[in-house]
Amino acid sequence: MGYIREYYERIIQLREPEWEFIAAHFQRREFAKNDIITRQGETENYLSFVEKGIIRYYIPGDENELTFDFCFDKEFTCAYNSFLTQTPSEYALQALTATTVWQISHADLQKVYAQTTAGNYLGRYVAEKLFLSKSKRELSLLKHTAKERYLNLFREQPDILKCIPLKYVASYIGITPQGLSRIRRQIS
Repeated sequence: MGYIREYYERIIQLREPEWEFIAAHFQRREFAKNDIITRQGETENYLSFVEKGIIRYYIPGDENELTFDFCFDKEFTCAYNSFLTQTPSEYALQALTATTVWQISHADLQKVYAQTTAGNYLGRYVAEKLFLSKSKRELSLLKHTAKERYLNLFREQPDILKCIPLKYVASYIGITPQGLSRIRRQIS
């Protein structure tokens, strides 16, 4: 739980009673490498804070899967639109490594929002951060070539390239694995 408090206190100073109330609503869960955390078609009921691990967001397919995001240590994650609307998710979340998360249910998060000022503030902060990340990704897909997206990814998030299979990296930047191989040959 210390990492969650550390995350929160980078944003807002927590009073001890508020922290104790918030912390009491989180539960620790562990996922093995390749475990599905949220299935496509399931309603997301948990907001998760990743203590350690890597999570992939993807749309399952019969012939190919479309990877569109990743989440790393010390970040919040979930199938956010499903979580907010309490409707089935259109995509899945998968642990790419052994992953430890702290989860709070939708119902418990509503209690935290209703009963703490810090919870409300932090909820807004996380929502805004997710929105900005999504907007940046959409603009990148519209404005940049695949090569530019790869170079930007290499520059901004080198960890992705060290620990995530290249087939997922290729899908994330919107190309085939063969296209990624060509780009990697061109720049080496």
